[in-house]
Amino acid sequence: MSEKRRDKRNRILHNGETRRTDGRYRFTYLDMDGIKRDVYSWRLGHNDPYPKGKRKDLSLREKEKQIEQGMFNQIVSNGGNHTVLSLVEKYVSLKTGVRHNTEAGYKTVINILKKDPFGSKRIDKVKLSDAKAWLIKLQKVDGRGYSSIHSIRGVLRPAFQMAENDDLIRKNPFQFELASVVVNDSVTREAITRKQQREYLKFVQEDKHFCKYYEGIYILFHTGLRISEFCGLTLADIDFKEKRIRVNHQLQRTSQMQYIIQAPKTESGVRYVPMTAEVGQCFRKIIENRVAPKVEPMVDGYTGFLYLDKNDMPMIALHWEKYMQHIWEKYNSIYRVQMPKVTPHVCRHTFCSNMARSGMNPKTLQYIMGHSDISVTLNTYTHVEFEDAQVELKRVVGE
Repeated sequence: MSEKRRDKRNRILHNGETRRTDGRYRFTYLDMDGIKRDVYSWRLGHNDPYPKGKRKDLSLREKEKQIEQGMFNQIVSNGGNHTVLSLVEKYVSLKTGVRHNTEAGYKTVINILKKDPFGSKRIDKVKLSDAKAWLIKLQKVDGRGYSSIHSIRGVLRPAFQMAENDDLIRKNPFQFELASVVVNDSVTREAITRKQQREYLKFVQEDKHFCKYYEGIYILFHTGLRISEFCGLTLADIDFKEKRIRVNHQLQRTSQMQYIIQAPKTESGVRYVPMTAEVGQCFRKIIENRVAPKVEPMVDGYTGFLYLDKNDMPMIALHWEKYMQHIWEKYNSIYRVQMPKVTPHVCRHTFCSNMARSGMNPKTLQYIMGHSDISVTLNTYTHVEFEDAQVELKRVVGE
C-alpha cells in the first residue's frame, strides 16, 4: 500500500494537490471540456496564514470548492469564450420584432463596445467592481450622461443575465442600483406654469414666422398627446361629431429615413382623447389651412396626415422639437424674464400636471394620458406646491 502524500506540515494532500518547490500549492483538474488546468495558492486551507509579502488570495481548497461547485452547476469554462461584445451581439440577435428606436439603441451599445477595451473583456472575468468602474468611466472620462449610461446598462444587464441563465457565468455583475454608482446628472423636464403657458402660446400666436405652428402646439398643451401620436394623426382620426381624437398608432422615421407606423407606446395608448371646443377649433383651422399635395403620402396604409413638410411628407417629432427649440430661443432673446425650455414632452407633462391640479380623477387622467401604470400618473400629483394644497384643503372642508 503506497504512503499518502503530505506537505511540510504533515497534512495529507488530496488527489490532484501538490506542493511546489517555491512553496505554492497546486491543484490539477480536468474542466468540462476535458482540458487539463491548474490553480495555485500559497495556502492549502483557509486557516493558513498569508506568507509575508504575498497577495491575499483564496486558499487552494477554497478554489477547489469553487471549481467543484462550478462543475456541479455545469458552468461552462471561460464563459464560453464570449467577450462582452460577442455576448451583447448574441443577446441582440435573439431580440426580434423590437421597435426601431430599440434596435437603434442596440446598435449604439454595440458600436461603443467595439471601440472600448471593455468590449473585448472575457465575460467570466468581469466582476461587480469591473462593471461599476466601467460605467463610472463612461461618465467621468467619456462624458456620457446618466440617461445614456442608463440605456447602455439596460442592454448589458439582461445580456449578462442571459449568460448566467445559460451557465456561462456564476453571477450577473450588472445587478446593482445604477444611481448608487453613477451621478444622476439628467435634467428633469418639468411642467411649466399656467402663466408661462399662456405667455408662450401668446408669443407663438403673434409671431409672424412661428404662428403657423400655433394650433399644433395648442393641441399638444391641451390634450397630452405624445408627439409621435400627434404626428401620426390623420383626417380620419378627428371626430368632430363625438368631440374626440382617435389614438391607435404613432408615426416614426427610422435612421434610414424610412417612415413607419407603429402601435402606441403601450397597450393603454390605444384610446380616445376628448377634445375641448378650443382644441376642435384648432383642428378645424389646421384642416382648413392644409394644402393638399399632388400625391397624398401613404405610410403603411395610413394617409391624410395633418401636417406635411416641404417635401410633402408627414412631419415627424424631430420637426416639432426643432421648431419649439427655435421658438424658445427667440422668446428668451427678446424677454428679460426667461422661459423654461419647452419641448413636446413638456407640453404633455404640463397638461397632465394641470389636470391633476384641477382635481381630475387619477384613473380618468391615466386613461387620457395612455399610461399603462397608474403610478406614472400618480407621480404627477406630487408636482404640487403649497398653494395647490391650500386650495384643495379649502375645497374639501368647504371653507
